[in-house]
Amino acid sequence: MLQDSFGRRFYYLRLSVTDICNFRCNYCLPDGYQCGQSSARENPLSVVEVGTVVGAFASLGTEKVRLTGGEPSLRKDLEQLIETVKSVDGIRCVAITTNGYRLPMEIDAWQRAGLDQLNVSIDSLDPQQFRAITGHDKLDTILCGIDRALALGIPTKVNAVLLREHNFAEYNHFLEWIRVTPVSLRFIELMRTGDNRDFFASNHVAGSDIEKLLLRTGWEQVVRPRDAGPAKEYAHPDYAGRIGLIMPYSKDFCVSCNRLRMSAQGALHLCLFAEQGIDLRDAIGGGDHQALAEQIRAAVCGKNASHQLASGFTGATRNLAMLGG
Repeated sequence: MLQDSFGRRFYYLRLSVTDICNFRCNYCLPDGYQCGQSSARENPLSVVEVGTVVGAFASLGTEKVRLTGGEPSLRKDLEQLIETVKSVDGIRCVAITTNGYRLPMEIDAWQRAGLDQLNVSIDSLDPQQFRAITGHDKLDTILCGIDRALALGIPTKVNAVLLREHNFAEYNHFLEWIRVTPVSLRFIELMRTGDNRDFFASNHVAGSDIEKLLLRTGWEQVVRPRDAGPAKEYAHPDYAGRIGLIMPYSKDFCVSCNRLRMSAQGALHLCLFAEQGIDLRDAIGGGDHQALAEQIRAAVCGKNASHQLASGFTGATRNLAMLGG
């Protein structure tokens, strides 16, 4: 089992398949993806290389892989990527995080390829506010895609980044939606990155404020599976859906860390806010699962106890599209 020097075990890999995104979210890429920012961005891991990466992690006990971006559906071979990951011995769960703009057209094919779980980013349920945040008028399309995913029986989570000036007033609207919609709604604290210093200062909302409100109104925390993400999840008997809180600025957030990240170009990131990734592209290209696994194991021994977000340190993360947040 892959384990660091603090005894944390890593069952969960977040694997970026592209850092290109077609949305212009104001907290991430307000000016949109800029072509030519980095020549490396034009050379993401191939399907074969993704198979090598996942095979190495699976040999170390990883059970869950989430394909992220950027926007993963921009990869024309996404179905093949899902099939490849799903076919690796030991991988029991394949998930995707998407902005959902192709969801109604693609979700059936993704399920046939082996998709087990779905995360969709929706930062507002108001069409005008959604367009203001993302730069796209796609809310109805995305909601139709979620309806189809639920009809197919795919467990679905919805990610909403808390933004004081843009969606915080919609808290009750979100709650009314999940009263009848069986999704897990994840409220995510806005994280400071290298590119959003001023935006963070004016929009950060502490997830602990939401947590106190939930506890006062009858919501109860549920037990996390060992391969679950970082959310603290809450349920209420009057609601079809659940609420999750991702609070990276909370005390001891990193104690239960169970996930590692791989960039679209084959760099291992021990933390979303590490100083830099560890380039494993040559080892990946060699196709030797065992040799790659040994490099991963050695690297994980150097994982720090915690990020330093509270001190304003964002590491090499310029924006969340780089590694899927």
